[in-house]
Amino acid sequence: MSEEKLEEIEETEEIETLEEKDTIISIKSDLDKLHKKHRTRKEAFIHSMKSFFSIHDDVASHGEIRERIRNNGRITGTNAILLILAIIIASVGLNAGSTAAIIGAMLISPLMGTIMAIAYGIVSCDRKFVKGSVEGLLFQFLVAFLVSTLYFLITPIKTPTDEILIRTSPSLFDVIIAISGGIAGIIAMTRESKFSNVIPGVAIATALMPPLCTMGYSLANGEWRMLLGSSYLFLINVYFIFASSALVLSILNIPKVTELNPQRWKRLHILMYVNTVIIVLPAVVLAILIGLGII
Repeated sequence: MSEEKLEEIEETEEIETLEEKDTIISIKSDLDKLHKKHRTRKEAFIHSMKSFFSIHDDVASHGEIRERIRNNGRITGTNAILLILAIIIASVGLNAGSTAAIIGAMLISPLMGTIMAIAYGIVSCDRKFVKGSVEGLLFQFLVAFLVSTLYFLITPIKTPTDEILIRTSPSLFDVIIAISGGIAGIIAMTRESKFSNVIPGVAIATALMPPLCTMGYSLANGEWRMLLGSSYLFLINVYFIFASSALVLSILNIPKVTELNPQRWKRLHILMYVNTVIIVLPAVVLAILIGLGII
């Protein structure tokens, strides 16, 4: 083969190689454009979803939120009167099987405000606020438990009504309701203009006073299994209203009274996760057993 022929073949191969490279570069460029376009659309979609479900747009000032929660968490004055009235109405409603009376007690009860105050104190790292709110909740709990127990000791009607019985068998559904209700309640509490229809709805959905008064009935009549069930339902409602409220307040970046170092925050988060698992586990087990038809 002549040298000229060899050079011609080499030039042809070089041209083909360059054409292949150009093709590959063109394909890569097209792919990069597609990926960039896809990322842009994805980012735009995520941004629109965040904007659509944003809870920052109409949020009240941090000072106003703190004052609202502080007022709702007080156990003296008006709230003390409302507590006693709610206990009486709930106890009578449970005893008589009156759904209307029980709903009324749910609406009157100030317990939810105290739970949200505890969540606010935890998120804002305000020990004094937490201490006062926890003591307030314990005081309300003891008053409601003792007064309802006294009522059911005195009342001649000892047979448990359906309204009592349904509050002695908590389930996983109660966990879901408590979480959803807690989120709805704290969102309403933190708006510039409070949603007047949300708080009553949350109070009805996440019943606090009825299971607490059911505990009083159970103790008064020596119904230990019912006491366990109603106590667990009350615990579910209290804890998950607290946890979901704390979550929303964290998202809203509530100002901290005391700054915690990363290690303490990590320990606090771990403690929350462990408590959540411990509290929800019995409800999950009950749901599985019911699903299998064992109980």
